[in-house]
Amino acid sequence: MTRTIYIIILIYFVLGGLGFYLINRNKDPQVARKSYTKFFVYFIIINILFFSIIVNNVVFRYLSVLIIAAGFFEMLKLYRASGFKNNRFFLFSFFIFAILSAGFYFFSGLNQELILFTFLVLSIFDSFSQITGQLWGNSKILPDISPNKTLGGLVGGAITAIASALLLNRLYSGTLLHALFMAAGIVIFAFGGDLLASLYKRKYNVKDYSNLIPGHGGFLDRFDSLIAGGAWVTFCIYFLGF
Repeated sequence: MTRTIYIIILIYFVLGGLGFYLINRNKDPQVARKSYTKFFVYFIIINILFFSIIVNNVVFRYLSVLIIAAGFFEMLKLYRASGFKNNRFFLFSFFIFAILSAGFYFFSGLNQELILFTFLVLSIFDSFSQITGQLWGNSKILPDISPNKTLGGLVGGAITAIASALLLNRLYSGTLLHALFMAAGIVIFAFGGDLLASLYKRKYNVKDYSNLIPGHGGFLDRFDSLIAGGAWVTFCIYFLGF
């Protein structure tokens, strides 16, 4: 089963690579190089997370603690760099992130199959929302908060991710309806987490949280959807009884 899942991941990345080629073939070489860097770094991150889940859940739990700690650090860093402005907004954002982080931490202790199911749905949504958004995204959703988010990207990523949940249903012990409901919630929370992270950056007038990850805007920029999606799954398991 693990080999089959990894083959599926590779197939999706090949399709994603083709999509990025179509997107970047007529762009300025420097812009295209940055896009390819982001794509390949993302591939490395996906592999690290995938094998941390497969080899031992404890490894993934340690990574989750690292991601949460880095997220808090980046938030505090921007707040401090602003001269400690927008205090109420900062406290509210810090509170929301703390709740989502707690949910994500408990998520990291769930069974391996459920973590893997969530991780794959999130990864597929993240990847294909970017690709379909750049290929067919003409309508901006919230340009003042996240200029690159488009309706085409959201719809394309959501359809691909939820449809993929059908293929990954064997990883989830519940009913197919529950799996689809959970996958839809993962997509919604992932998208919402991404918007909240973007809103925080806009409020403090920065483009990136940090340059800790090449091609990406920091840990929060890369893992905001994973944190929020993981928190949703925790809610489903502990409060909805899935």
